[in-house]
Amino acid sequence: MNTIILTAIWGVVMMLGGAFIKNKSLPRNLAIFGLLVILIFNCIEMNRGESFFNIDVRNMLHFNSFNLTFISVALGCTLLFLLLNGRDFEKIGEHVSEYFALLFFILSGIAIISTFNSLLLLFIGIEIVSIPLYILTGSDKRNLKSNEAALKYFLMGAFSTGIMLLGIAFLYGGSQSGSFYIDNIISGNGPMPAMIATGLVLLLVSMSFKVSAAPFHFWTPDVYDGAPTVITSFMATVIKVAAFFAFVRLFENAFGTMHSQWQNLVVILITATLLFGNLTAVFQQSVKRMLAYSSIAQAGFMLFSLFALNNLAKEGLVLYAAAYSLASIGMFAILVKMKDYTVDGFNGLGKQQPVLAVTATVFLLSLTGIPLTAGFMSKFYMLNAAVLTGHQIWLVIFAVICAAISAYYYFRIIQSMFFKDVSDDVVLAEDITPAFKILLIITSILIIGLGLFPTMLTNWLYF
Repeated sequence: MNTIILTAIWGVVMMLGGAFIKNKSLPRNLAIFGLLVILIFNCIEMNRGESFFNIDVRNMLHFNSFNLTFISVALGCTLLFLLLNGRDFEKIGEHVSEYFALLFFILSGIAIISTFNSLLLLFIGIEIVSIPLYILTGSDKRNLKSNEAALKYFLMGAFSTGIMLLGIAFLYGGSQSGSFYIDNIISGNGPMPAMIATGLVLLLVSMSFKVSAAPFHFWTPDVYDGAPTVITSFMATVIKVAAFFAFVRLFENAFGTMHSQWQNLVVILITATLLFGNLTAVFQQSVKRMLAYSSIAQAGFMLFSLFALNNLAKEGLVLYAAAYSLASIGMFAILVKMKDYTVDGFNGLGKQQPVLAVTATVFLLSLTGIPLTAGFMSKFYMLNAAVLTGHQIWLVIFAVICAAISAYYYFRIIQSMFFKDVSDDVVLAEDITPAFKILLIITSILIIGLGLFPTMLTNWLYF
């Protein structure tokens, strides 16, 4: 509850402050300070088990160590994102304070979809996340690609939200209790009623749109490519993993007792997402677009948490959220500094900017799933959770093969950085400060630390 209230308040402060703050760097500092305070308050709530705001939510929100730990991960990754890319918001447009205000409203929505216990709060939370994102996607008004991406994102988001509302209506009509609470939708283990089954499929389609799972992924590359790169970094990381958390929470609590009746649908989603995401990423020449397709492939691994729905899957989802977000935020932070977004644009980066090249290598190795990185441990947790179910073992083998395919397009960038001739003016050197390099090194250390000691994070789920 601390995060929901404080992020909303700080968002209003940032929004109103935009009318009086003329210095572009001050909103960034205020946003970082506010986010740090909110993170501290969330950690206090996580440790004490109680909020500073005593509000009767009528059980429509449920707070426990699992969702509070995830909220801490989301806040921590957003803090790192602002530290690395906060100055890049100034390049988008004149309304810097308003951009940060929208980020805080999004974080408030993320806290809601992480703790919802009612279908109504799920809908409200997703809309609180989505509407500011539509604005941020089109924030670069001078860029036609940004305008096109915002329009596509808005249309697809509205379409998927309509499907979600239709699914909620079927669930409400088919529920014997006539309730929007996710714990009361299904009772017993018998065959699923027709209206409940229809609502389940509609919600599965809608949430698949939100997490860009195939075959509902086709909006993702164009939106990620057209949005300002700094916004893409946030969309592809914190937003995506938050949507996955809501996805798992909804299906575990609402349909968990009938897991075997819809598990095969998730198998189809995983197979299609891993296959399409990896194969299309192989043929991309733009690194930004390649990262967009690879984010689809990463979604395939995160879907294993929905396939397994056991404790190890929950641990793996939180670990994957941290590992994937850290590596992608770091990689996008480097990409923002590039003049050329193609793979050839990275030629010789190892000689010109060795710190950037080495840290980018760590990020790419983690995204691939190479041992000693957080990406490897998160994938291991997910696949192990699937093995423990005793079903569809072939799917685990298929995922490993797809991970091997991903090594090809990730290693192409590493090859360009270290084994090709230096390109002139590879990066904007004037924008690369010692503080930026130190933050990249810290991010790399966190990725390796989580790879060696994943229990540093997963143990928080049981406090």
